Amino acid sequence: METRKSFNSGRAVVIGGSIAGLLAGRVLINYFDYEEIYMSMLEGTPWLLAHKSMLQVNKPFKVSLYGNDYVLWKDDLGNINALPNACPHMGAMLSEGWCEARADKTSVVVCPFHALEFDGEGCTVLPGSKKKTLPQLEPLELIIQGDFIWSYGNHEPKQSIPNILNEIGAEYEFVGHTADTSVETDLLSMLLNMHDYNHQNGTHRPMFQIQEVNFHKFIDNGYHSHTFYDMPTKVVSLKEKISNPTLFFVPKVIKAHLENYFPSLVIFHGNVDIGKFAQVHIFIPESLTRTRTYALLFGLSKNPIFNLMKNSFLDSVKTVVEQDSDILRKIYPNTPQKIRLNNEVGMDWVRRNFENYPQIVEPNLSKLSHESPQPPLISYGVHTSSYPSYISSLCP
Repeated sequence: METRKSFNSGRAVVIGGSIAGLLAGRVLINYFDYEEIYMSMLEGTPWLLAHKSMLQVNKPFKVSLYGNDYVLWKDDLGNINALPNACPHMGAMLSEGWCEARADKTSVVVCPFHALEFDGEGCTVLPGSKKKTLPQLEPLELIIQGDFIWSYGNHEPKQSIPNILNEIGAEYEFVGHTADTSVETDLLSMLLNMHDYNHQNGTHRPMFQIQEVNFHKFIDNGYHSHTFYDMPTKVVSLKEKISNPTLFFVPKVIKAHLENYFPSLVIFHGNVDIGKFAQVHIFIPESLTRTRTYALLFGLSKNPIFNLMKNSFLDSVKTVVEQDSDILRKIYPNTPQKIRLNNEVGMDWVRRNFENYPQIVEPNLSKLSHESPQPPLISYGVHTSSYPSYISSLCP
């Protein structure tokens, strides 16, 4: 069996088998390149597992990372604990159990099968014994920055944690979290979708009535980038606005500023008459074939109406994530890209960083809308050197 990554389609390709078959045990695991597995999930990246508001006090919360499941819980002191989710006795899911609070306000997670209790170090006390065992579970190392819960998945760090969320948290009010979703797609496919600036007037057309995307600028700073474009919207009726209240506040032209931190964050900076906001989209590789995404919303009010509309704004963000998740389920894997649209620079940025990870390539994709933006397309399966000549080759 031969294994390789296909950066044209954004999916890992297995010759003589499939990843799904491999994971189901239909293909011998020792044929697979373990380094390839972890590199396709960008080992050494910091991943934002959760915002503290997503964890209720003394209630187990399941997360997955790099093919491993973990249980997180928050005690009355605000301490966050994280352990592998399988009980070391008979493998029951600890996240399906409950938490028991202690007199000192710490807590333990309790297995739903035999009620064994595990503290944050992975230790338990066996029935008939009053002595705590040695750690039976290796805790997942967490890095807590304010309300943000990060982890490298117990791997050696290859990137630093971006400070942008701390800056946003200091400037904006936290509105809430939404759309915590596990999507059956690999990490690269998810990232390509989120950095495809041409999909707004297709995938998200029903929500915002976007008519087209007018690209202005892309700033390439290695693993950090900025994108600026405008999206004219359709004139909608009062009936449409009543059915979708968010449309009352959608301008005639949506001016988009995306700030990107490869690979885990895309931040939409928005500004409307009643306030400004930062909409943060987070991505986490749960496994080779599943990627988790959720969104955090921060806002700064200019008008009391903004505060009244918070739930509507969160509902809109949830719809955006649902639409992106839905289209990813409707894409044929490994389809050769025979057509290339203009302004795919964001996807080029993702492919370049993914292919060279963890090395940072000299930034080379910055462009203005009037510049010739496209790198040689031969790298991505289209044998032409410029977008105009490529278009000409398609049209008789």
